[in-house]
Amino acid sequence: MSVGGGIFLIVIGAILAFALRVTPTWIDLQLVGYILMGAGAVMVVIGIALMVRKRRSKITKTSTFNE
Repeated sequence: MSVGGGIFLIVIGAILAFALRVTPTWIDLQLVGYILMGAGAVMVVIGIALMVRKRRSKITKTSTFNE
């Protein structure tokens, strides 16, 4: 989920930073786009790190019989 959310933020940020040519006086859309792309990149890195960590878990099987 975090990887997909990060990619979504990167796409929305790129649209705001590069595709829109609207310049409202109360907000800098290019800066907001760069911030969203940065946050999306951080989310992707954290999501990949969590997936790698989850795959390294070990399963220990114990026997319930007394031998």
